[in-house]
Amino acid sequence: MFLRFSSRTWSLLIFLIASICGAFIVAACGSSNNSTTAGTMQQIRHVFIITLENENYATTFGTASKAPYLSQTLAAQGALVQNYYGTGHVSLDNYISMISGQAPTLETDNDCFTYDDYKLTGMTPDGQAIGTGCVFPASIKTLPDQLKAAGFTWKGYEEDMGNDPSREAATCGHPTLNTTDLTDKQEAPSAAVPLGDQYASRHDPFVYFHSIIDSPDCQTNVVNLDKLQSDLQSVSTTANFNFITPNTCDDGHDAPCVNGQPGGLTSANAFLEKWVPIITSSPAFQQDGMLIINFDESSYASESFDTTTNPPTVMLTYAGATCCGQQPGPNLAAFPQVASQGTYPTSSVINNFPQFPLSSYQTAQFATTKSNYGGDQTGAVMISKFIKPGTVSTVPYNHYSMLRSIEDIFGLDHLGYAGQAGLVPFGKDIFTSL
Repeated sequence: MFLRFSSRTWSLLIFLIASICGAFIVAACGSSNNSTTAGTMQQIRHVFIITLENENYATTFGTASKAPYLSQTLAAQGALVQNYYGTGHVSLDNYISMISGQAPTLETDNDCFTYDDYKLTGMTPDGQAIGTGCVFPASIKTLPDQLKAAGFTWKGYEEDMGNDPSREAATCGHPTLNTTDLTDKQEAPSAAVPLGDQYASRHDPFVYFHSIIDSPDCQTNVVNLDKLQSDLQSVSTTANFNFITPNTCDDGHDAPCVNGQPGGLTSANAFLEKWVPIITSSPAFQQDGMLIINFDESSYASESFDTTTNPPTVMLTYAGATCCGQQPGPNLAAFPQVASQGTYPTSSVINNFPQFPLSSYQTAQFATTKSNYGGDQTGAVMISKFIKPGTVSTVPYNHYSMLRSIEDIFGLDHLGYAGQAGLVPFGKDIFTSL
């Protein structure tokens, strides 16, 4: 039977059919993680990253967390990204991956106790430098290089940098090339250094690239954290990309700290309570900002004490789990790997390992066993007006994913392993307020 409809009825039917088809198309597109986020991501013009240290997901975000402001308050304000992973152990290799997409060398994989030049012997087809050493040659580009070339601005804010001018300058602070990194040991407050100095070069990724340290930009853009609050006063003085590194107490690395603070998640939580409201109330963040709070790597999986060595050895074992199809890169040997991490006075570490009889010894040496090349699960929190409060993402991401996402935000090419085939940038599982 043929049915007749009025023109008005036909218009209504066409509208309904179009609406249904449109909904179907959106739903179908929704099966792709980032299909509806490209436009949203590129509305973001100011990115802020705060990187904390050495905690696994269960410790940070579990019910007994010592960082309730992060795990509860901030997670409720944005997205809790449960399956965020570090890309290595112990620290420096993670920071380098975040801004360059470069996989580790043997030296960066073990924090570069000597700040030596990179000896480049070649490049892989997927943009990985082949060689040894720490400070990459100028030919290896970084996110700051990309941003500058595209007309965007960037800054690194480093807490305590320059507190002891005999160790590092107050801008672009780093050791002298091919010398021991004196910032590996933290300084308590003293008459000579009233504030103490807990800056660590290995947590400042910018100073491991000649493309940055050989440029005047390093002196103006890699500065002490005390410059951040004034820069946030207006949109025009806020950089498009801002990387914020707390000192080794406030990032949770040390516990307790040389200045008498508790350190660990307790001090990291206090740092966030101070600085996150300053950032999120700033004009640039309110206009089009995104804040990412991540960890460089997870904590060690187990520890043991070997008294057959002199001095005795504390062995830290890392599981090294990976996600996202991560590759080890061209410079690392097979796993598992054992590496020395130096010798320390037992008085400075005794509270970290109460299960060991460290008080019976003056010093102890530390070593790591890495079962695999990954950085394990840490979790992350992301806040933006483009993220619905209370969002929870279970999609796996890592530091390379974050770099790729920031490059996508600013319309840049993908560096190193950020360009790995199949790597997923942040998607509509995070950007839930479209």
